[in-house]
Amino acid sequence: MVFANIEYLFLLLLLIPYIVWYIMKRKNNEATLQISDARVYAHTPKSYKNYLLHVPFMLRIVALALIIVVLARPQTTNSWQNSEIEGIDIMLAIDVSTSMLAEDLKPNRLEAAKDVAAEFINGRPNDNIGITLFAAESFTQCPLTVDHAVLLNLFQGIKCGIIEDGTAVGMGVANAVTRLKDSKAKSKVIILLTDGTNNKGDISPLTAAEIAKSFGIRVYTIGVGTNGMAPYPYPVGNTVQYVNLPVEIDEKTLTQIAATTEGNYFRATSNSKLKEVYEEIDKLEKTKLNVKEYSKRQEEYRWFALAAFLCVLLEVLLRNSILKKIP
Repeated sequence: MVFANIEYLFLLLLLIPYIVWYIMKRKNNEATLQISDARVYAHTPKSYKNYLLHVPFMLRIVALALIIVVLARPQTTNSWQNSEIEGIDIMLAIDVSTSMLAEDLKPNRLEAAKDVAAEFINGRPNDNIGITLFAAESFTQCPLTVDHAVLLNLFQGIKCGIIEDGTAVGMGVANAVTRLKDSKAKSKVIILLTDGTNNKGDISPLTAAEIAKSFGIRVYTIGVGTNGMAPYPYPVGNTVQYVNLPVEIDEKTLTQIAATTEGNYFRATSNSKLKEVYEEIDKLEKTKLNVKEYSKRQEEYRWFALAAFLCVLLEVLLRNSILKKIP
């Protein structure tokens, strides 16, 4: 139930002073008979008219309230909408080489990347999203899926050491391309996250970028790692010692990959910067949503008007029959 002129409902507040006026008037105008002792009337039965005394006033209040509701024009709404959702196909290509254990991001680069990627996935319920992992080689951790619960569950298996160590950026991009090339989606995206330079694999990063371009796939590249030196955990016996190692990110190649595919390159030097990068990509790659909405409204004031009329009629009948006053 909606109201076309909802502002008229404020008139209901005027009923409050009217009720107060009625109460005060009854106190001042009631006839009294002064007698020395009223105990003799204590057990006198009351007439049924005593219980009906205030009914006309109550009927008038209800009638006025209903008339105000009629002025506000109550309506019922029948509405429906047709939604056309076009999701985006996204492959996350994540570097799992041992350098991702560096702790310049907390708790380390890989865990920080997983946390932010999971938040990114939760914010895109209509998209097909998959995961490709790469180090010296590359494999698909999860193909494109809209079952994001399964996808996020597979995040638990992402860790360093599951592939031979190294950084095959080109293989990571190429593997993601094979998962996207047959997609019918109009928007196909790869988000590549790495902290090093390409030193493994049979496909160069720029060659992989050209292949992605030929299939209409955009690649957003993220270089993760602080500037300068980064603390890297190094096991010594039963303990862990930290060694500061230089951060070597091939920003030139990552920029060229992004430029070739009409994507963007980002640098994430901290947890907050990494989150900002994914937020920026989220803004750039919005799911397309077309909504057609239809609405039909029907006036419902008739029932309220009829009820108000019956209240007025009943008040008139009571005042001129049972509760008729003698002048």
